[in-house]
Parts: sequence; C-alpha cells; structure tokens
Amino acid sequence: MNAIMTVTGNDHPGIIAAISTALAEMGVNIVNVSQTLMGDYFTMIMQCVLGDGTPDLATIQARMKDAGEQAGVVVHIQSEAIFDAMHRL
Repeated sequence: MNAIMTVTGNDHPGIIAAISTALAEMGVNIVNVSQTLMGDYFTMIMQCVLGDGTPDLATIQARMKDAGEQAGVVVHIQSEAIFDAMHRL
C-alpha cells in the first residue's frame, strides 16, 4: 500500500533525520519526497510504500505522531487511496 505523509512545523536541524529514521525502523520505504521552507516554517510531503512486514497503517500513524512530537513537528500519514479518491470527485 502507498501512503502520503505530511510534516510541518518550525524549521530546525534534524527533522528529516528523525522522520526518516522512524520510518526506516518500521520498514517503510520512502519513494518520493518534497520539502521546502516558507520563511522559518518547514513543510515536507513524502510518498511511502508499506510493504510486507511493515506494521498496519494505524500503528504507523501512532508511531509517526510520537516521532513528530519528539522532533517538534506535526506529522500526518494517510493511505494514498484517499488522495486519489479526492482528485476523482
């Protein structure tokens, strides 16, 4: 299953490292990433692949919420199917 993750918050060193490490620990593969700074505000969107052996989406969402709080950012991760459905309406 593919998932889309957004990460937002005040910019500081270590955000990408913290988020990508948490994903790697769960076996989630990052296949596309876009990040930018808007003034002092950090934004990142990642496309991820949840393959065999990765936890279910609810577990990943909970782990990434914790990782985001530890890194001082807000993290949301959802099934890519939700984004596909929104664009078909």
